[in-house]
Amino acid sequence: MRTAVTALKRLIGLANVLVFGWAATAGADVPEEINFGVASIGLGGRPFVGGSVASVAHAKGWLEEEFKAEEIKVNWHFFKTAGPGVNEAYSNGALDFAWQGDLPQLIGRYSGLKVKYILGGGRRQHFYLAARPDSAAASIADIKGRSVAIHKGTCPQLSIARLLDAHGLRERDLRVYNMDGLSAASALGSGDLELAFGAFNLFSLRDQGLAKIIYSGSEDDGKYGCSTGFTVTEAFANKYPDITRRVVKTIVRAAHWAADPANRDELYEIWAKSGVPFAHYKEEWDTQDLKRKLSPLIDDFQLNRYRVALEDARKFGLVRGRIDFDRWIDRSYLDAALTELNLQDFWIPEDADGKLKE
Repeated sequence: MRTAVTALKRLIGLANVLVFGWAATAGADVPEEINFGVASIGLGGRPFVGGSVASVAHAKGWLEEEFKAEEIKVNWHFFKTAGPGVNEAYSNGALDFAWQGDLPQLIGRYSGLKVKYILGGGRRQHFYLAARPDSAAASIADIKGRSVAIHKGTCPQLSIARLLDAHGLRERDLRVYNMDGLSAASALGSGDLELAFGAFNLFSLRDQGLAKIIYSGSEDDGKYGCSTGFTVTEAFANKYPDITRRVVKTIVRAAHWAADPANRDELYEIWAKSGVPFAHYKEEWDTQDLKRKLSPLIDDFQLNRYRVALEDARKFGLVRGRIDFDRWIDRSYLDAALTELNLQDFWIPEDADGKLKE
């Protein structure tokens, strides 16, 4: 059965390549520049982040290399304000592509952003809760009524809401401070804040004895964690379909490179440009299947996680209304890229429950 499905995908992908190729020759118009947004930023404002294949394409200059012949400039934009900042930049016409997490993507789509979801970027993302060393809190069950930092409007806010719900809590049961991850870590490290949700940037505080980790997403294999992906504006994709295909192809190439175990140490070195130590990426990622975790596929699992994310966001009052996923998601660029790179069988799709379709 999988062989037949693969054959069908090959035909669809080949058709997409032909269509995009025709579009490229039919209209030679190319943009002067490509503006690429990343919903994160490195420590101290470094223009690098960890945990994304976008970092590979960025650090290796692969997009710049792809468009060198046309002299198309590639501009990378990193946002301390994370997903909400990307949405604002999209609304101001400052971006063509972006990598974000599920909640801000859903908020953006519901709010009317004319973008298309074109490529998976990550699944089962881990997050953490750290406490001051003198805090009596030792687990999620202990944090009711305590002061905690949560970056609202970002995908971790939805992940945190799920985690709290599993323990019979809501945000209203906490004294929540809306702070970005870097500011929250700083406040926690200085002792001005008791608790902070964040990523593995919290490991540095732990190592310095300035915080203790009382929850780790590794405990439940990212059960409550974010899904991430790449989007493009409808205007850019419609005007430059072949350029869009080539951007997606380059990101898929980066995902393929990141999935190779032989490249794992170099991948950590790239991510460590963010200011988070190599050792912390090794601690976080060595036990994980990078090929599966960073899969670019828009398979049944990824699609279902976004549908569940919308329902959860509605449940927790983070999003209102509905989204037409069929109009938002466009797999054609991904299918064409997989065909061109001969990677149709490299990533094994997952079913809606997260089981591999062997």
